[in-house]
Amino acid sequence: MESWLKIERKTAIVTGGASGIGKAVAQMFLDNGTNVVVCDMNPSQPEFDTHSASGEMLYVVTDVTKASSISLMLDLAKKKFGKIDILVNNAGINIPRLLIDAKEPASQYELTEAVFDKVVAVNLKGVYLCAQAVGKEFIKNGEGVIINMSSESGLEGSEGQSIYAATKNAVNSFTRSWAKELGKHNIRVIGVAPGILEATGLRTIQYEEALAYTRDISVEQLRSGYNSTATTPLGRPGKLDEVANLVLFLSSKRAGYVHGVTYNVAGGKTRG
Repeated sequence: MESWLKIERKTAIVTGGASGIGKAVAQMFLDNGTNVVVCDMNPSQPEFDTHSASGEMLYVVTDVTKASSISLMLDLAKKKFGKIDILVNNAGINIPRLLIDAKEPASQYELTEAVFDKVVAVNLKGVYLCAQAVGKEFIKNGEGVIINMSSESGLEGSEGQSIYAATKNAVNSFTRSWAKELGKHNIRVIGVAPGILEATGLRTIQYEEALAYTRDISVEQLRSGYNSTATTPLGRPGKLDEVANLVLFLSSKRAGYVHGVTYNVAGGKTRG
């Protein structure tokens, strides 16, 4: 018996799927009978809960900044599952940096060309390369769904994370532009922009130290800010599953007329 979403036996590619939001999305796809190609730079395959899963998983070490790596991943995916139905462009990187460090010019926390290039390569080039490669398959198939993972910071901006926020706003433009280009081929393109979420392994001490420095606060103050969420009307961080729930709905034909928009999953967070 098919579920309400009717995504059983579909195949989804989830980039950056070894941890964080990507892993939660991949797990939920598996639990709902969707086959999943999990792509990540982690050389070790992550553990998933397979007891309740009814979909199959293929793990492929993939560098989304290299077209050759994406091509190899796609070949392996088609060999195992045949038709690809869904792409979740989730792989991303965030390296907190100040445009100008007024306290210590040219410090390790001031934005450099190397950091700029690295963040842009993953967050923009990777999204473009994956969408182009998989999108060509969708055109052959006459249908498909591309979901681009953005961020609330792409809409609001973020102190100490300007390059990350800029790439995520650019992802929003990808979503709108590609929706205009691909809609005529029955390919839907949608964005999802999470806000502050529960802690994951991606929130490393190096990340927290860098972000705290850029905001001239301590790591302890930064962590307390995650929990207080004063600017979030719902008054709590979001859950990874709450993002995954939306991704699955948008991937299904239940959302068949949803196209070219980015959904903010941030508990009503605002700077106002």
